[in-house]
Amino acid sequence: MQSFQLHERAESVPTEASYVLTDWQKGYRSLPHEYSYEIDEIDGEIPVDLHGTLFRNGPGLLEVGGQRLHHPFDGDGMVCSIAFDNGRAYFRNRFVRTEAYCAEQKAGKMLYRGVFGTQKPGGWLANFLDFRLKNIANTQVIYWGGKLLALWEAAEPHRLDPHSLETIGKEYLDGVLHPGSAFAAHPWIDPETQTLVNFAIKPGLSTTITIYELDATGKVIREHAHAVPGFAFIHDFAITPNYCIFFQNPVAFNPIPFAIGLRGAGECLKFQPNKPTQIILIPRDGKSPVQTLQTQSGFVFHHSNAFEKDGAVCIDSVCYEAFPAVDPNSDYREVDFDALSPGHLYRFRLDLEGKKVDRHLIESRCCEFPYVHPSLAGRPYRYAYLGAAHRSQGNAPLQAILKVDLETSDRQLWSAAPHGYVGEPIFVPRAAQSYQDGLPTTSAVGDEDDGWILTLVYDSQRERSDLVILDAKDLREPIARLHLKHHVPYGLHGSFTPEYFGCAG
Repeated sequence: MQSFQLHERAESVPTEASYVLTDWQKGYRSLPHEYSYEIDEIDGEIPVDLHGTLFRNGPGLLEVGGQRLHHPFDGDGMVCSIAFDNGRAYFRNRFVRTEAYCAEQKAGKMLYRGVFGTQKPGGWLANFLDFRLKNIANTQVIYWGGKLLALWEAAEPHRLDPHSLETIGKEYLDGVLHPGSAFAAHPWIDPETQTLVNFAIKPGLSTTITIYELDATGKVIREHAHAVPGFAFIHDFAITPNYCIFFQNPVAFNPIPFAIGLRGAGECLKFQPNKPTQIILIPRDGKSPVQTLQTQSGFVFHHSNAFEKDGAVCIDSVCYEAFPAVDPNSDYREVDFDALSPGHLYRFRLDLEGKKVDRHLIESRCCEFPYVHPSLAGRPYRYAYLGAAHRSQGNAPLQAILKVDLETSDRQLWSAAPHGYVGEPIFVPRAAQSYQDGLPTTSAVGDEDDGWILTLVYDSQRERSDLVILDAKDLREPIARLHLKHHVPYGLHGSFTPEYFGCAG
């Protein structure tokens, strides 16, 4: 997979490093203000047939009451929407009004510990035996069953008004979930059954994985739980028509420093390089036996896609050599990228009959946030889109969008270096036939790369963010760059719906 054609478009090609650390750090500033406006500063033209709404979630506050967060993953969720109609775009952002967000804003100080090391003021004694989790609703946002849901994997969703982004309240899926129930932040939509598939994790000495499938109205039509041995830290999963697939990364959890108030829960995770990664296949019918295979040690946050072919299951995942540990004494803004191993895209082929796993490298460039055509979720596919480093080797911030052709091994790269820093690429199909009643469908995919890539890019020179629209067939030049009136802090995940939720409200 090392021989490929690469088309690069860089705004300015640096001779050495593609970024300046102090420039990258500027993207980690809070956005305390909430905006609603039509985007009127645009380079290029918005495609008139791009119709619908891009939703995006991520931490909007990086400090509370003047106290900085220890890690951005502890930040309160802020949902942005950009609605497209007839060549125009409308921006809106709102914080998710969780109970904890409202309480801390009223108090003017931190009242909760963060999973990734943020502590309440007052030292270890103030945090001693405080096991409350702050539902920060900051990881993903998806429109499903007529409801807009902000997701955080350790607790129940929050429902938002899709027009105004105002918080309606917690969502319990008609009583299927209970207060404090987990509902993960990486659901998949099966384009054939048109069901939303998601999971929940209850870790411990053994871990319970619960699978949920929701129909197009948002009703849970299938639920089944399975216990797997050992502690599991699982952020994402993948689906095929027959399986839900999980990577049980080899990490151990020591709860004592967390319990006595010295560390956050995420700081108590320890990677175990001498232990294998477990690949767990849970049949979606909820009845057939669970299968577990082993592969070499590594750590996976995100999967690109999975599919079944020739009696095997293939899953493409961004894999790291080890879990990027959170040091209690570290400052996330002072990260030494060169000292960390990058994420690479691998394919894992699972021979279920022979109980074997073959792993080979697809992409050696530092990459993350993979995205595929929504109508090919869980099916064989050709193109993967990823956030990537500008340079082909080493670790660095994500400054480029990479397209990988899995059939020909060709690559395309658009880079915003040296001043731009990209977020997750969202693929939006051009053809209206790719959706049926607003849901992705396998019936008429057409050309798999016929569509657009939408990504937020932080411009460190202007200290503002842009929404960049790329032609998914040819990434070399942006179709349009929509200049926001402010920056948006680096975020996590988003989704697109063909429903338009623009300037009403």
